[in-house]
Amino acid sequence: MVADQRYDYLQRVRTAMSAGVYPLQWLVDAPFRASRWMNESVTDREQLRSENTRLSNELRDAQVSLQRLAALAAANQRLRELSDAADDVAKKRLVTEIMRVDLDPLRHRVLLNKGQRDGVFKGQPILDAHGVFGQITQVGLHTSEAILISDPNHAIPVRVSRSGLRTIAEGTGNLNKLNLPFLTGEADVKVGDLLIASGLGGVFPAGYPVGTITRVERDPAQTFAKVEAKPSAKLDSDYEVVLIWYQPPKIEPAIAPPATPSVAPLTPEQLEAATKPPADAAAEPPPPSPTTAPRVAPTAPAAMPAPATPPHASSSATSATEPAAPAHAAPAAPPPAVP
Repeated sequence: MVADQRYDYLQRVRTAMSAGVYPLQWLVDAPFRASRWMNESVTDREQLRSENTRLSNELRDAQVSLQRLAALAAANQRLRELSDAADDVAKKRLVTEIMRVDLDPLRHRVLLNKGQRDGVFKGQPILDAHGVFGQITQVGLHTSEAILISDPNHAIPVRVSRSGLRTIAEGTGNLNKLNLPFLTGEADVKVGDLLIASGLGGVFPAGYPVGTITRVERDPAQTFAKVEAKPSAKLDSDYEVVLIWYQPPKIEPAIAPPATPSVAPLTPEQLEAATKPPADAAAEPPPPSPTTAPRVAPTAPAAMPAPATPPHASSSATSATEPAAPAHAAPAAPPPAVP
């Protein structure tokens, strides 16, 4: 025992004995292991099955909640973008949902869930978070119909942001294409130019994005160039848009017109007194008729001059110092006869 303690002489013997005894130990413990395995197998299977069911339910609930939160976050972000987009152009705005889309491929109209009771009016502009969407065409009590800028019957005045060139953008019946038919071959436009609303007409706010030019073709034999643009608004994917109450700027005249004095209307008594002739008007003679010669008043005949004294008159003649005898007055001429 002392040698084994100090020098470990019996280590090999113990190792060989443990190797020989191990099969016996395994056989003795085998029934217990088998019973424990069976119990654990059945218990773990039921437990795992129930736990798997519970975790599956929790995962499904979590996914549904996560999807709802993602939808709410996207809606919140979209509403923020819509609000930020409309802050600069209008003080009053209203977010509305698209209820129905017209199925006619050449008629781009949508039905909104806001109407006359919400203050919607015909011609009201519609925006989304990216650009001009359209305008109201018909208004009901609870709903309203809007026309998109891509409709063939719609046109909007635009301006090229880079060069300031003004023109008209017309719908083509394609949600991804606008036509600019009034640009000449010398027009300063190129692919990638941004089109913004010019504000002419007072319908759409000036400076809001309308589209981006995607195609410019110039033919020397043609007067006008072929220019196409892609709308900035998401016309095919929007389901929420914003209505704005836009007031165009008023143009004040350079010189104010003079104020027109207001004249009160005359009463019937005043009108009768103004049209009645005065009382002394009957005493005045009527004006002469244009076919009647005017009556000439008779005038006194002029005095005839005294006869001159001949140079050979006698001294008994009247002296020059004496007054001359008055000349006899000629008879008055009768007045002219009045026809």
